[in-house]
Amino acid sequence: MTQKTKWLLAGIGVLLLAMFAFAAAGPYLAINGIRDVVANGEYGGLPRYVDFDKLRESIRPQIQQRIAGSIVGRMGRSDASSMVSGVTAVISEPAIDAMVSPIGIATLLRSTALVKQVSGKAVPGKRLETYDPLKGARTGFESASVFTATVASAEGKPMVFEFTRNGLSWKLTGIRLPD
Repeated sequence: MTQKTKWLLAGIGVLLLAMFAFAAAGPYLAINGIRDVVANGEYGGLPRYVDFDKLRESIRPQIQQRIAGSIVGRMGRSDASSMVSGVTAVISEPAIDAMVSPIGIATLLRSTALVKQVSGKAVPGKRLETYDPLKGARTGFESASVFTATVASAEGKPMVFEFTRNGLSWKLTGIRLPD
């Protein structure tokens, strides 16, 4: 093997290693990107880190199932079965659209700061600390293209944020709500 070939192979190896490292760090970069966008109030930057269409499709069946379960629980199985599917869609779509929007995601990430502002407990002139639901999350790769960050909900049940790889970039594409 010639010296030129060795350098070429070494360069290709370094490039591949750098691409692998960037892809492996991608979910963490996406999480930090979401934090930065929300902290700066620049919600228009969230589409860079969140795939809102896929996130909406991830949350829709979970919300509809909860609404249907609540209706069936109140009315009984025999009375509710014909009405449940239509009612769940009507009730759930506005809620899903509100949750899966730049403002909805920002509200999730800034919830305690917003509560303090609304309740009047904010100290004038002092910057409010944002709540970060992904702080202290258990993270890991489920596959080469799916990364999860699991946190405990207010009730202590696991809530899973799913990030999916598209090329070398990662985006939030799903949330598994607690049972």
